[in-house]
Amino acid sequence: MAKYKIIAATGCPTGIAHTYMAQEALEEAAKKRGISIKVETHGQSGVEHAFTQSEIDQADGVIIAADKDVDIDRFDGKRLINVSVTKGMKEPDELIEKILNDKNVPVYHGSGSGKTNGSEEAELTGTFWHKMYVYLMNGVSHMLPLVVAGGVLTAVSFFWGINSADPKSAEYNALAALLNTIGGFAMNLMVPVLCAYIAEAIGKRTGLVIGFVTGMIAYSNGTGFLGGIVGGFLAGYVAVLLAKLFKSLPKSLDGLKSIFIFPVLGVLISGTIMWYVSVPMKDINQGMMSFLKSMENTSPILLGLIVGIMCAADMGGPINKAAYLTGTALLAQGNYFFMAGVSAACIAPPLATGFAVLFNKKAYTAKERSAGYVNFLLGSTHITEGAIPFAAKNPLLNIPSFMIGSAIAAILSYVTKISVPAPHGGFIVLPLVNKPFLWVLWIVIGALVSGFLLSLIAGRQSRHDAAIVATPVGNVAVESDPEPVSTETKQNDLSEIINEDNIALNVDVASRDELLQYLADFAKKLGYATDASAVDKKYLAREAESSTGMEKGIAIPHAQDKTINRSAMLIAKLKQPVEWKTFDNQPVDIVISFLIPDQDDGSNHLEYLSSTSKLLMHDEFVEALRNAKTKTEILKLFQE
Repeated sequence: MAKYKIIAATGCPTGIAHTYMAQEALEEAAKKRGISIKVETHGQSGVEHAFTQSEIDQADGVIIAADKDVDIDRFDGKRLINVSVTKGMKEPDELIEKILNDKNVPVYHGSGSGKTNGSEEAELTGTFWHKMYVYLMNGVSHMLPLVVAGGVLTAVSFFWGINSADPKSAEYNALAALLNTIGGFAMNLMVPVLCAYIAEAIGKRTGLVIGFVTGMIAYSNGTGFLGGIVGGFLAGYVAVLLAKLFKSLPKSLDGLKSIFIFPVLGVLISGTIMWYVSVPMKDINQGMMSFLKSMENTSPILLGLIVGIMCAADMGGPINKAAYLTGTALLAQGNYFFMAGVSAACIAPPLATGFAVLFNKKAYTAKERSAGYVNFLLGSTHITEGAIPFAAKNPLLNIPSFMIGSAIAAILSYVTKISVPAPHGGFIVLPLVNKPFLWVLWIVIGALVSGFLLSLIAGRQSRHDAAIVATPVGNVAVESDPEPVSTETKQNDLSEIINEDNIALNVDVASRDELLQYLADFAKKLGYATDASAVDKKYLAREAESSTGMEKGIAIPHAQDKTINRSAMLIAKLKQPVEWKTFDNQPVDIVISFLIPDQDDGSNHLEYLSSTSKLLMHDEFVEALRNAKTKTEILKLFQE
């Protein structure tokens, strides 16, 4: 059986995207370090790649990156980090480094089994609020499938008319009534299941039992999902309290505790409290719902702005979920208008990424373009998480861009009184929408606005990165494009701009400036430029900004000018080295130059420079380039 140095568990409330994105990020971070890792995923379909006890015993450390309840007691005695799933996605390298080398990472011990390797308790390394969020999201993740199933079945029943389930109505249809009844049962389970699984995350099996009863009381007394949340925490901590109070009982009575004492006392205590708390909770719930309903009529623009910002703020995270849960709660009460804005605001971001890569393909890598196209499908099915990698790339600018588009889509949905009776499904549930074509139009308009803004930001960023790549090798930080470039991609990129005529051998020049003039004349001679003097000035201007000298005797000067008619790559091997400001303070005897037309937005420039810079990071490539004696050998190196 394989031994893993690190084991990790990932999970998000919906179990759709974050779970697997965190898994991939952690696996890639471990792979870069040559570290073996196994990631257990807690997705919507259940636990996959579950750890065996042997794998847990042999692991050096455990990383939990999850916003839902993960069975932590298995890891007793292990060094353990417990963070949100977002950190698993965004900070995988830091987490791997910490679990490997940080001596302050505590050892986890289950209740009453001891202390950490320091003096602090190590029950959970997450913050208090993260633990509260994990408990809440455990309830949400179990509740969502019920809400979706119930909401869709109820919505389908409306095909026969809005009153098709009412036997007294002329629209009555037996099948519609059956669908409406089944859907109603599923929706009615929303509060009890939410309550029970919040409690289960806190108080395990005892909490689950107490939570179901407490949740039924919350539902029956009309407290809505707010009552389910309060009841879940109440039931969970009642279970914890009982475990502490009866801790001293003999172990032989464990069966009696779990089957009789805990359920009876727990249901009595939690149920009684919930019964009396339900009165003010019902008033609060009704007040909130009435306020939101009034905003739909009096302030649809403000409501759409708030919903749009919330849904695009964290792409399926806690802020997004707050808006979504409110929508599902209103659906259960027969309000189908609020969900229209929520769904529109959730669908717009992933669609926006698809439009962004269409608007400015050159500003995105091949992998990003592919992800953008896939997001057309994800967005159409109400999966917002596909937009996360784009948001994370430049969050300070990209997230506000997503918010603008989502707000536009939500505002237009509320202003035109669109109703969506299903809590999920995206465009799949269009037949259930009262104004389907208009709703799609509003969403597309919002996505187009966001996509246009994203494309502008990406274009600007790519031009900035192009300048970074061309500075001395210390800044060539493969940061400009961290993805590995395949041989096929490099060949396609560079073969378009280089041939044997573009290569010059034994060039006899005495200085850097003389060489730049030679390259400008060479560009005109080959027909790539019409004015050698203008190109030379651009070379010199670029060197004045920062030297393009790298290391190992190589420089990559480049010029962009309106007199350059097409992109080209020129290579010159010098007869003797010339002085140049380089990273290793060595003279230059090999020059790789790029000619860029003025109309190029910088994207091609970045790809060419990035591909070449990565080649030059490999000593074997530089050695082969230095040893190449003919133009054919040099050309073959860049093509392969």
